[in-house]
Amino acid sequence: MPAPQVSLTARELRAILDDCFRPSSRGRVGIEAEWFVVARDDPRRAVAMERVVEICAEAVTRIDSRLTFEPGGQVELSSPPGEGIDAAARILADDAAVLRDAFACEGLAMVALGLDPQRPRCRVLDTARYRAMAAYFDNEWPSGAAMMCATASVQVNLDIGAAADVEARWDVAHALGPTLAAAFANSPLEDGRPSGWRSTRLAVWLALDPTRTTPVASSLAPARAWEQYVLDARVMLVRHSHDDFEPALRPLTFRSWMDGDPEWGYPTLDDLRYHLTTLFPPVRPRGWLELRMFDALPDPWWKVAAAVTTALLDDAEARERAGFAVQRARDMWREAARHAVQHPILARAARDCFAAALDALVRLGVDPATVDLVAEYRDRYVARGRCPADDRLAEWTRDGSQWPAPSDRARERA
Repeated sequence: MPAPQVSLTARELRAILDDCFRPSSRGRVGIEAEWFVVARDDPRRAVAMERVVEICAEAVTRIDSRLTFEPGGQVELSSPPGEGIDAAARILADDAAVLRDAFACEGLAMVALGLDPQRPRCRVLDTARYRAMAAYFDNEWPSGAAMMCATASVQVNLDIGAAADVEARWDVAHALGPTLAAAFANSPLEDGRPSGWRSTRLAVWLALDPTRTTPVASSLAPARAWEQYVLDARVMLVRHSHDDFEPALRPLTFRSWMDGDPEWGYPTLDDLRYHLTTLFPPVRPRGWLELRMFDALPDPWWKVAAAVTTALLDDAEARERAGFAVQRARDMWREAARHAVQHPILARAARDCFAAALDALVRLGVDPATVDLVAEYRDRYVARGRCPADDRLAEWTRDGSQWPAPSDRARERA
């Protein structure tokens, strides 16, 4: 909550942001995955949130991942950090199976797409934070409703790295972003028809407040780049109490707020911490690296996204190869959203990155089944200039399908 006089000093702010880059190199991996909940007999029908919460309340006692809900009713599982990709993926796969079975017993299914292809953008969680967030976006960025209520993603969380590797990992993570987004694009439909984008989810994000969604500049040292980003980002909302959030409908950067605001005074340390939770760059430092550029992916392909990302950042040789492979693609976010790996530069970068990742996974001692799964994805998609979005478009062209059919076989393979 704001203070009437200076409360947060520049030194305190810098200490908090420096802590986001505290070296860590234990090889930990965390995976977060989101799904839409749909009725098996008619995916177009809205599913009551009360029913979703009731089903999850029983299932949550049998899982190890953290279960949360997004504003549009999407369910999200966040695995605890595991030692390596196999441990994290095993936990998430087991927990997703528990949740999926619970929904199936009630005639519901969990579907992984980057964007809900046809249902109305309705906010079903009426919390004070989400009301304020919706008001903030509605004021200038109409696509905010789609982002909050109709998008779903996979997120891969990795260690910051050893002190000597922090800067290289930070830089390569950013450089990889468009190539990874393209290789795993999975949201080509909107309002019941092709949107013209392979990743419409990414296109939605590109249309939002750029002060909080664009990549962090990589020309500065990581902590200084993050400091600049945080200070120059607009304030989204101000908390007056635990259940009283006011949207910042007039432009106010956090830097300006620290100099004092006639209405809101000065930010506190808690205000800074909360401000950080409202920033959504594709690579976000939180004491670990969050890579947030992936569309939601069906079983078992989310595991491939996590494995490839882990290999390219955790293995020094693969990191160097990937950095070279994506030099021309590092800023191609819009091209990644529009064309995915049908763009020749992104296609070449993806092929080279998968080659580097497959070699690295063997060096890292990853389960051979995981290596085989990555190779299968490469052969099915990357080597052919395709991504899961192309499957969705083919199904829509064939019979007008908006939603992929839930696959029990895919679940077993995960």
